[in-house]
Amino acid sequence: MIERLPGLPGVYFFYTENDDLVYIGKSIHIRKRVLQHFQGKDNKSRKIQRTVTRIACEPMGSELIALLYESDLIKRHQPLYNSSQRRTMDPFGLYIQHENGYKALRVGNNQERGDEIITFAGTTEAKNALYRLTEKYKLCPKINGLYNTRSACFHYQIKSCHGACIDQESPESYNQRVDAFLHAYRFEGFTKLFEVEGRSAEEKGLVYIERGIYRGFGFCARDTPEDQLLKYINYRADNKDARRILMRYLVSR
Repeated sequence: MIERLPGLPGVYFFYTENDDLVYIGKSIHIRKRVLQHFQGKDNKSRKIQRTVTRIACEPMGSELIALLYESDLIKRHQPLYNSSQRRTMDPFGLYIQHENGYKALRVGNNQERGDEIITFAGTTEAKNALYRLTEKYKLCPKINGLYNTRSACFHYQIKSCHGACIDQESPESYNQRVDAFLHAYRFEGFTKLFEVEGRSAEEKGLVYIERGIYRGFGFCARDTPEDQLLKYINYRADNKDARRILMRYLVSR
């Protein structure tokens, strides 16, 4: 079964001998990920190895569409072995914290908070996103908790920090760039048609957000006129999980 699966981004499905759908997963390399399930030693892997007799998959072209499709399908089908994915709370988030008048972006635990800008499944993902945002908006890694020093941060020495870490940039000036980030990644009123990789070289994938609402995704030929693209969107339910996926994608770009 496994050797016939593609080495492409997409969603895969596990069925029992009674053709009950018991697991839905996604991966950027379907074959490798499925093989991991059948080589794993954890409890879920052992259950899969004992009960799964049929595997199906749908290539999606991009990780973004695979994530959105997987999330939608799990909510609709509620497979037996997807209990962890049905939880909607990611354990870590990005927050605003005030440091001597400066707006610091910090990674924190979500359990006792409700004011997160964006959520993450793990600290590595969260810190990588914070590093990218710090560089993109020329923020200070020391203020953002990424650089522990009593003096100027390394970014100041290479001219990518304006000196907020040693009070050479005013909080008002610094906070303007933080506010620019907050405005750019706010979903309210945000409309965007994303173009991503398609399932073949001849097509492209589309993901649509309209006025802050996730509308769905689709595929079309690469040479499709711009004014025709929305016709290829397959509309899907908007929910917090879809918005989290899209927010992470925005931050990672």
